[in-house]
Amino acid sequence: MSNYSSDLLRLLDERGYIHQVTDPEGLDALAGKQIVPGYIGFDATAPSLHVGSLVQIMMLRRLQQAGHKPIVVMGGGTTKVGDPSGKDESRKMLTNEDIEDNIAGIRKVFERLLTFGDGPTDAVMVNNDEWLSQLGYIDLLRDVGPHFTINRMLTFDSVKLRLEREQPLTFLEFNYMILQAYDFRELAQRYGCRLQMGGSDQWGNIVNGMELGRRMDGTELFGLTTPLLTTADGAKMGKTAAGAVWLNEEQLPSYNFWQYWRNVDDRDVGRFLRLFTDLPLDEIARLETLEGSEINLAKTVLANEVTKLVRGEEAARLAERTAAETFAGGGAGADLPSLEVGDDGMRIGAVLTALGFTASNGEAKRKLAEGAVKLDGMVVTDPGFLVNVDRNDEAKLSLGKKKHAIIRC
Repeated sequence: MSNYSSDLLRLLDERGYIHQVTDPEGLDALAGKQIVPGYIGFDATAPSLHVGSLVQIMMLRRLQQAGHKPIVVMGGGTTKVGDPSGKDESRKMLTNEDIEDNIAGIRKVFERLLTFGDGPTDAVMVNNDEWLSQLGYIDLLRDVGPHFTINRMLTFDSVKLRLEREQPLTFLEFNYMILQAYDFRELAQRYGCRLQMGGSDQWGNIVNGMELGRRMDGTELFGLTTPLLTTADGAKMGKTAAGAVWLNEEQLPSYNFWQYWRNVDDRDVGRFLRLFTDLPLDEIARLETLEGSEINLAKTVLANEVTKLVRGEEAARLAERTAAETFAGGGAGADLPSLEVGDDGMRIGAVLTALGFTASNGEAKRKLAEGAVKLDGMVVTDPGFLVNVDRNDEAKLSLGKKKHAIIRC
């Protein structure tokens, strides 16, 4: 642990959020003497963020808990361009209406985790389309940019020679970096924002923004990144075989959300309690020392606490009760995910995939062949099995011991 004097950096450090800071002493001194507005940007590519974004959202919550001002920047403008960081392919183009709808969906989770308002430490949500579109720049990028590839442009002699001679190359294809840097400068001017935070993959973008603010306005800006978040087995946080773990109820039932946290690797429990809950550190220290079957108590605490924050008290209570009824009593809890198969029924493989229990029909066939699928307690192995349920009746479908759903007509 480092010897930070400000509540902000001490809190972030104790809970495991800090990977890199551009000027730790300078930021620590600033946070100790004034309210620091800080921002994180989120692109609006879907109607919900997923668990992979939760560490960033929690970092804004910590910023507010330490007496500073969170600025949530929705990338209405940058979403039109697409962040190339860590991406293997171009992002599909979204309409303005799609982006607005996505922002409306994403806002819900922030309203649970941050306090919005007009006060000095109240959170604000802004859309970078507000200023980026005024540049008259994005329409050109959207219309012309997709027709050029970096691969081809790097073969041009004028570019190759510059690179071989290690000469500076200002290159408009890297527009996302330019636009994100411009965001930091704009937020510094509009809101007095002094800090940008993000995942470790955003370090280059953050530094670009700091340098732009210094060069154009002489403003001292700061950057802070979190470690790349992976689970103990090396998997990317928030991804499962069945797809993304969405933060919004509309994209993922609360029971499934709760189960994701209840089923984390034993080695991740302490770290996740520090990052994703408000439990006191001494209580977390006690929980992470539990061993054997007792570690499941700590996992239930983790599932309850995260679900409370993201989905609300009632969702956490229902999910825990459903789990208890499903696993202990062998029954079918009221909060289990459900699927209607209609009067004509559905093939068992299609049912498993539609519920998100399997990622494809191929995976469904493998699970059936393994004998892992049960319908009302009976093992089903035939991929052609037709799931039919009488009207006003229901059946319980299980994949292994942890995935359960209700099937209705």
